[in-house]
Amino acid sequence: MQDIHELTIICGIDKSGAKEDVEKIRICPGEIIGIVGPTGSGKSSLICDIEQLSQGDTPTRRKILINGKAPGRDIRTDPRKKRIAQLSQNMHFLADMTVEEFLRMHAKSRNRNSDTVEQVIDIANTLTGESIQPGHQLTILSGGQSRALMAADIAVISDSPIVLIDEIENAGIKKQEALKLLAAEGKIVLVVTHDPVLALMTKRRIVMRNGGVRQVITTSTGEMNVCSELVKLDNYMMSLRDTIRQGGLVEQAVVV
Repeated sequence: MQDIHELTIICGIDKSGAKEDVEKIRICPGEIIGIVGPTGSGKSSLICDIEQLSQGDTPTRRKILINGKAPGRDIRTDPRKKRIAQLSQNMHFLADMTVEEFLRMHAKSRNRNSDTVEQVIDIANTLTGESIQPGHQLTILSGGQSRALMAADIAVISDSPIVLIDEIENAGIKKQEALKLLAAEGKIVLVVTHDPVLALMTKRRIVMRNGGVRQVITTSTGEMNVCSELVKLDNYMMSLRDTIRQGGLVEQAVVV
């Protein structure tokens, strides 16, 4: 398999046919890149172009380069050679098998040790409120459990060096931990988000409008400081959600 040292987005046109305001964007392993903008601004189209490794053959006319070169046809069309994993907004399993059976099958296909199955489940259970058991049927998992399982699967078993995440804040899982988990594996991570905490956790963020890239903002030191304060608020909100989910009362909650 080809090692990926750089992903390059050669920008194209927006919805009106005008050129995008940025010529190209280079992304290296270990980087978390945010994709932000209003609803309908073209965020999902951008990750779709990346997932397809488009070569000017989509409505946006963008080109995606791997290590500075256009990917071969086999990499674009052969699922066995695809190097991109995507975590979508809505994820539910249809396969009639248990969590353990699915993970063992995936680990075997990736030539991974079967010990990774337990590791994936343990990590997934740090991301979701209700634990996942090896014997659970995939079809009974909630959307949040499914996303937690796949985030852990991508981090531990999958050898895909590029990960595309669509609005992980809507998954009902611990979003900060999930993002840190994937980035720690040295993958290129692009996350579509409306969440200020996730947006400011990224190294850079691509701003979309009218279907086109308008600017790329590097997260400043001041924004990192703001992010630290927002994380405290976000963790507080998460604790209140957990209390309510468990049937507890929040009468003594203190607004921070």
